[in-house]
Amino acid sequence: MAKKKDEKTNAMRILDQKKVPYTPRFYEEGEGPEGTRDYGIHVAMAMGEDPGRTFKTLVAKGASGGYYVFDIPVPDSLDLKKAARAAGEKSVELLPVKDITAVTGYIRGGCSPVGMKKPYPTIFHETALAFETIYVSAGKIGAQVEVEPRALLDLLRAKTADIVI
Repeated sequence: MAKKKDEKTNAMRILDQKKVPYTPRFYEEGEGPEGTRDYGIHVAMAMGEDPGRTFKTLVAKGASGGYYVFDIPVPDSLDLKKAARAAGEKSVELLPVKDITAVTGYIRGGCSPVGMKKPYPTIFHETALAFETIYVSAGKIGAQVEVEPRALLDLLRAKTADIVI
């Protein structure tokens, strides 16, 4: 699908402003494979891409009260103990769905690590750097951006760690 001006998201505008090259990708909303509700797998499959290089954005609150952003491959699950260690926290808990918009400015299923209300500490699973490009949400359901991981991590001042189960 061609990129139209009215399809640009806030995340795309920030990437443009910071001169981080990206390719917008659009997909049809729906459920995961065989009717499952695994939305991340659906996104990767709808784009015809490897789920291992399609990253989902999760937000957690640390024991100290601070918020953290974790980006992991869509087939994987966040290991809360590893995530806490990587964030330098005693523990972290995933943010309840009802709080996502208030904290990030995004809705569930369209949460991008780029352009949140505030710049939270961000940690990508270490496999992000194994790919030439990865996919992350563009900030709305139905849109992703394909971006070089090092450029994205530099923009976000993010680090990598082993944070999955």
